[in-house]
Amino acid sequence: MSTLIDKRQALGLDPAILGAGRYTALDAQARGRGAKINLSGRFEAFSRSLFDDGWQGLEDLPPFKTQVFEETPKTIIARNESPDISFDRSINPYRGCEHGCSYCYARPAHAYMGLWPGLDFESKLFAKPNAAELLRAELSAKNYQPRTIALGANTDAYQPIERERRITRRILEVLSEFNHPVGIVTKSALVTRDIDILGPMASKGLVKVALSVTTLDAKLSRAMEPRASTPAKRLEAIEQLSAAGIPTVVMVAPIIPAVNDAEIEAILKVAQTAGAREAGYVMLRLPLESRDVFKDWLQATMPERAAKVMSLVKSVRNGKENDSTFGRRQTGTGPYAWSIGRRFELSCQRLNLNLSKVKLSTELFRRPPQPGEQLTLL
Repeated sequence: MSTLIDKRQALGLDPAILGAGRYTALDAQARGRGAKINLSGRFEAFSRSLFDDGWQGLEDLPPFKTQVFEETPKTIIARNESPDISFDRSINPYRGCEHGCSYCYARPAHAYMGLWPGLDFESKLFAKPNAAELLRAELSAKNYQPRTIALGANTDAYQPIERERRITRRILEVLSEFNHPVGIVTKSALVTRDIDILGPMASKGLVKVALSVTTLDAKLSRAMEPRASTPAKRLEAIEQLSAAGIPTVVMVAPIIPAVNDAEIEAILKVAQTAGAREAGYVMLRLPLESRDVFKDWLQATMPERAAKVMSLVKSVRNGKENDSTFGRRQTGTGPYAWSIGRRFELSCQRLNLNLSKVKLSTELFRRPPQPGEQLTLL
């Protein structure tokens, strides 16, 4: 127990919040997951700790299994006024994400569900089975004005449970019916399943798909994002989407200092070869509980590098571990952040990426006749 506490105190983690127990036992229980800990949500009245009481070894605890709950929201289109992102509305078919990315900035949202942003975020998921019906109703409103909808902006719309639930596919069917533009960001090759919908939409200028490729190293990817598609599968997805005439973007996101920053040029090159014509990047963001989950993962996975990584993270965040200021939260500030941005720009220039960016159209948007409505003559 003291070893675990020493490790986490060295990273600035509070054992009273994170709990204590034999680290190897927690690793065994969380095998195949990104997070190795569960944090009490910031809205909870009590914090919980895992410890060995001597009656049952922590090694005997069963592995975390994915549980899916259903929720029935009253609306499905979320809106934002953030000045540093390219969309003002989004749809998230699921809460939580089984991909289990250790660095995921969306983890803190699980605290609103009374759950923990660590292992709970990737093992206790919420599906929205009425999403397509809600979307149809919202798009049918007479005062609705179309703008590009971002699909999966918070959690991945193509995470593993989409294979069975198919909520994302039903959403795309509604968007296609209304000729509504949509931008998709994903780490999953499952997006290619829906080429039969995306292809016709692309021919009308209604869709763009971005694949996030964090690393080309399959072993590192497995450690950082254990249930996401392998890097090779994501590149294959870019190739298939591009071949179908669907505009594709490669996102080098997030860039983690001293972890995957050396791969920027290589990722852009192979993605461009696969058919990507646009590219973007995001510097690692560690809001709220995401910070402690990532730092714990970092110490468990690459302890010899942990101090250097966090030092560089602070160097791009004005000496802090996170900076949520609009305009600099995506790219960071300071010499290191500048060098990352310059490398990215020069590589894009050499590869002819971002020469022109596809602008999605809202001009074809239409409301199909609703039941009971009189058809127009002209």
